Formats: sequence, C-alpha cells, structure tokens
Amino acid sequence: METNPENKKQAHYRPIVGIAVVSLLMGGLFFPLLVTAVGQLLFPSQANGSLVKLDGKVVGSEYIAQGFPNASVFFQPRNSSASGVDPDITVQDAMSQIPTIANATSIPSSALVRLVDSNTDQQGKFVGLQYVNVLSLNIQLIEDYPSVYASYG
Repeated sequence: METNPENKKQAHYRPIVGIAVVSLLMGGLFFPLLVTAVGQLLFPSQANGSLVKLDGKVVGSEYIAQGFPNASVFFQPRNSSASGVDPDITVQDAMSQIPTIANATSIPSSALVRLVDSNTDQQGKFVGLQYVNVLSLNIQLIEDYPSVYASYG
C-alpha cells in the first residue's frame, strides 16, 4: 500500500501546529488570566494601580507621576526624570518650589516646610536619599488648606 506524499507532509505539520496552538493559549490567554486573578485576590490595590482618592474621587496613582493644573499653587513632579513617571521628587526639589507656592497661595513658607518634612520618606534618611511623593504632598495641601484650594477641585 502506497502512502500519498501530501498526507505524509500533513502528518509532520500536525504536531507543530498543535504545539503552536497550545502554546498560544497557555502563554497568551491562560497564564495572563491566572496572573491577573492571583493579583486581584492577593494584592487588589496594587493590581488596580494603587489609586489614590480624595473625597471619594480618584485623583491619581501612588506610583505614577501626574502633573497638576496650576504649577504656581501645587508641587510639581520632576520635569525630566529617566522615564518621566517617577512619583517622587527630592526634598531639595520640593523645598525649591516652596517660595512659588507661598507667593501664589499666601500659605506661610514655614508651614510648607513642615508639610514637606512630614511627607518625606524616611527610608533613605541614613544614606541621604530622601524623597517626597508629590501626589501625597498635594493632597495634604488640599486637606490642610481647603479654603485656598477650593477653586482648584
């Protein structure tokens, strides 16, 4: 009995196509769904972007920088960091923005310095690498001085 060469070729391709389809389903569908489900169950806040709310409204993410509408009344993220999405600024950068904010809002500079100090991440204290999360700092500004920031809400 003679076999058709065309059938023989198809028999060789069948396992290759099967492996490709299984790999596509495993790597492209099942694994991402599994990772997403585990993330949602074990780390729901982080899996959803660590969203920060103010008065029940989402105003940003704890881990991604966002600009603020008026540079003269809010602290601003770095103009040029490596990726442009770093949510933190150095303490020195925050301090350099205080005169502009104090002039625009009439909030005393000493109060703004205290606010920066209270929002400084203390983990890098001993190696001189302290940072301030811009979103947290600006939310604290809005909460501490609602009359000043009422028109920016």
